[in-house]
Amino acid sequence: MTSSSLPDALRRIVGPTHVLTEGDLSAYTRDWRQRAQGRPLAVVRPANTAQVAEVVKACAQHGTSIVPQGGNTGLAVGSVPDESGTQVVLSLRRMDAVRAIDPANLTLTAEAGCILQNLQSAAETAGFLFPLSLAAEGSCTLGGNLGTNAGGTQVLRYGNARELCLGLEVVTAKGEIWSGLSGLRKDNTGYDLRDLFIGSEGTLGIITAATMKLYPLPAARLTAWAAVPSMQAAVDLLGLAHKHLGAGLTGFEVMNQFALSLVDKHMPQLRAPLWRDHPWCVLLENSDHEGEEHARVQFERLLEAALESGCVADAVVAESLAQAGTLWHIRESIPLAQSEEGLNIKHDISLPVSRIPAFVEETNALLAREIPGVRLVDFGHLGDGNLHYNVQTPEGGDAREFLRQHEDRINTLVFDAVTRHEGSISAEHGIGSLKVNKLPNYKSAVALEMMQAIKKALDPEGIMNPGRVLQT
Repeated sequence: MTSSSLPDALRRIVGPTHVLTEGDLSAYTRDWRQRAQGRPLAVVRPANTAQVAEVVKACAQHGTSIVPQGGNTGLAVGSVPDESGTQVVLSLRRMDAVRAIDPANLTLTAEAGCILQNLQSAAETAGFLFPLSLAAEGSCTLGGNLGTNAGGTQVLRYGNARELCLGLEVVTAKGEIWSGLSGLRKDNTGYDLRDLFIGSEGTLGIITAATMKLYPLPAARLTAWAAVPSMQAAVDLLGLAHKHLGAGLTGFEVMNQFALSLVDKHMPQLRAPLWRDHPWCVLLENSDHEGEEHARVQFERLLEAALESGCVADAVVAESLAQAGTLWHIRESIPLAQSEEGLNIKHDISLPVSRIPAFVEETNALLAREIPGVRLVDFGHLGDGNLHYNVQTPEGGDAREFLRQHEDRINTLVFDAVTRHEGSISAEHGIGSLKVNKLPNYKSAVALEMMQAIKKALDPEGIMNPGRVLQT
């Protein structure tokens, strides 16, 4: 069979209007960070799992590789085609239904193309909380969240996407459907196939639906913004927050002064508090199941203790849900503000919380010495040890030329520092294609061998998102 006949076969499966080969396909072929622009053989948009299976079978028969795609909001260039014009982009955006909500079992089953924000709304309408929350929630999809094992702002309390998932429906590289949409919290019947596919970035199969955990809605949710004198002070505040709030601590974000200055520069209407006079700010969330008065008393005791100990210099507590939303919007606007400032180098790293202050101090000094003029955008989910340690081009410099000259060197310096401090080079964004050549330097040979064996077993022809996660 020829590749030219494949689009015709795909049209017979999903309908001619849902196989795109001409016109502006940039929404499917350019990554969110503007780091890569691909050229597909076709973009195919199936309506259901059966169509996904038939699409995969057709591609397998033609020996054509598949790039699964959800909202295309990833940050590691893992969901756009290469420039060969030979790959099929399989977009799951049409598969956006919430199939079922089981109140007694506290679960929700939805299709992979469901927008995260819509999933949150469906849960809230039913009287429940779906806690996965991240900046791209208005456009990212459940399948992409699971494919990258997304984290976000509430991992501290509820865990990553993996911890929230109970079951999956997956189309394998052979075009077979694994119906594993169990809502069971205990199922000890062999290998955990679910966990193989979560975080695999579409390299083992295509997630088409999932059963996710729900939680009771909190009776009250309070947010505070605190200025702290150092990263060590932020870690000390985290310890106090654990002590005073316990399981009620659902968010703990840290932001450096330069990160907030970019928000102030590009979104001045947001008016971030306290950042001008302090090197770091922290955003805390307390979710309480007793009520607002109880939550506020807890917060006041925490902040009093923090002010007395010196780990907090100043703080404000949101007086309304609107104010709380604004504070969160400031935090979530940092990536967009950084994008507005220009091309940059992103590092999505995780470290033991106790090692973060030393890592930041040492690596900041190292980069300043080795690459003069770099501007460091440090922010992230301190509560679970995930830091977005990003590097902005020197002010006034040519960003593309800076990346061409220095990106590999900067990545090596940062990743080597992460390794010295016993961390990981990817916490929640995945490996994609940006870090695929770096992974062998920071993952053990034994681990890589096992990963290659799994890939070979589940995708023997290598058609599932090749060149991502593992080198081909």
